[in-house]
This record gives sequence, structure tokens and C-alpha cells, in this order.
Amino acid sequence: MSIFVKDPGASLEYAVDWAAGYLGAQTLSGSSWSVLPEGGLVLGADRIDGGRALVTLSGGQAGCVYRVTNTVIFSDGGHDERTIVVRVEDR
Repeated sequence: MSIFVKDPGASLEYAVDWAAGYLGAQTLSGSSWSVLPEGGLVLGADRIDGGRALVTLSGGQAGCVYRVTNTVIFSDGGHDERTIVVRVEDR
């Protein structure tokens, strides 16, 4: 699990690199994102770029910690998820 620090006023793109020692001959055929707790950190545009799943995050309340989960579907029909932690601080 990766931990990132972000300012509440920043709008930044975050990625999960599924190709790093994981995908092999498979590709990503789908990706979705969720955030807990809800209401604060905003999920924006998301996309797949090769073996990476990306999402833009904005907002969030200073002092809060959010769990952002990426769920993917592989070309062979399998699926998996990874979570990053985003701590929001005034910077």
C-alpha cells in the first residue's frame, strides 16, 4: 500500500502500475476507482495507459486520511484491486 500527501487545493493524477512485475502477457481491460470515507476527496477523470490505471484526485479535507481503491479487470477475465492511502494536509 502506498501513502501520498496532497493539499486540499491540488488536483493531481495518481497511478497504480499493474505492469510492474504483475501483468505478464495480460493487459488491463477495465478499471474503476472508489474512495473511503466518502464525501471529501473527489474522484475525477480516470484512464488506462498501458499497464497503469490512473485517476485524478481533487479536494479532500485537511487532516483526513482517505483509502483510494483501484479495481481492475484483466484481459483473461481475472480481477484484482490495490489501495493507496492519501493524507490531505495544508501545504
